[in-house]
Amino acid sequence: MSEIMKSAKETIAERVAKEMRNGDLVNLGIGLPTLVPNYLPDGVDVILQSENGFVGLGPVKDEVSKDLVNAGGQPTGIRPSGAFFDSLLSFSLIRGGHVDVTVLGGLEVDQNGNLANWIIPGKMVPGMGGAMDLVTGAKKVIVAMEHCSKKGAPKILKECKLPLTGKGVVDLIVTELAIFRVTIDGLVLEELQEGVELETVMEKTEASFTIDSNLKTEQLN
Repeated sequence: MSEIMKSAKETIAERVAKEMRNGDLVNLGIGLPTLVPNYLPDGVDVILQSENGFVGLGPVKDEVSKDLVNAGGQPTGIRPSGAFFDSLLSFSLIRGGHVDVTVLGGLEVDQNGNLANWIIPGKMVPGMGGAMDLVTGAKKVIVAMEHCSKKGAPKILKECKLPLTGKGVVDLIVTELAIFRVTIDGLVLEELQEGVELETVMEKTEASFTIDSNLKTEQLN
């Protein structure tokens, strides 16, 4: 029953967590990406970095402090080994290539690995934040998002229509339906989420993609 009741966001976060390696320095975007630490496999411990100036965040499910917030303004906690510093050092870590993985949400991703995730023209937004720095500075960029918009429109496109966060920056796309790897030759469908048919992914994806010869079906715990 728990598998039936699992939300799309939980399914995505659980699969993204399998991409983490023990000791990785990881930056998580706001929203869905913050769920990822709750699903880390046994034996995998990562160091969470927040661009507003600290490393060693505690996962969402841990005890939080009302006086401490992450880059998205959410109350969070910090581990005993954590450290605080100014924005200069924080962005030196990001721009210097010291972040192993960043996990970000997406409004649109296209078959060339372009990402649009910060603004819908005409809507009020606080700004791009650190996203532009993260997608160019992190060693691995994972986009964790639902496969289609709330209106049912595909979000994995031939070409992004919204203003870009970065060009050719995405390494992996994880949705509740499938997992795509971005290569120099375009998108490769590597996995189907559990219970998902290939035809469903094809119907809901505008972008062109090839199918890995060893296409897998994800088995979640």
